[in-house]
Amino acid sequence: MSQNTDHLIEKQLDSETVYEGSFITVTVQTVELPNGKLAKRDVVLHPGAVTVLAITADDKILLVNQFRKATNRLLIETPAGKLEPGEDPLTSAKRELEEETGYQAAEWKHFSSFYTSPGFADELMHSYIATDLTKSQQNLDDDEFLDVLHVSAEEAEQMVQDGRIADAKTIALIYWWLRERAREGK
Repeated sequence: MSQNTDHLIEKQLDSETVYEGSFITVTVQTVELPNGKLAKRDVVLHPGAVTVLAITADDKILLVNQFRKATNRLLIETPAGKLEPGEDPLTSAKRELEEETGYQAAEWKHFSSFYTSPGFADELMHSYIATDLTKSQQNLDDDEFLDVLHVSAEEAEQMVQDGRIADAKTIALIYWWLRERAREGK
């Protein structure tokens, strides 16, 4: 079903950088709306990121528990990280899995790419399913502190239900995993 959507497009007229950080840039953009009126849009420019649902041979997933200053709380998440400039997402996913969990995977499947907060940010996150894991060496960044958790399907579902897992990318991947397990009769 193809239809013309040109009547929905906002035309950017101007962009002012108001902040440049170590990996994000914040801009205020002036746009012309489809009705001809002008509006301002605050936009966070982000290099993109990856996340990995790593499934062990005993059918558990690897999650990380770490403090996230933006939320001012500990969050349980799938291993994740930002893309380096020009980096291939799969290369980044492999690096992040090993750095954060100390595991490597022989099998990789791209799950989905999605915008994390399209109302104000252009961050595109690439998610992967990793299987056939082998223990390697955890190699955290100097400013990274986390615990690795091995979680069963039942535990993961309960953690989402009771709010211990409140991260959207992690919830999406867990529910995909639960659906796949149900299809397989597990």
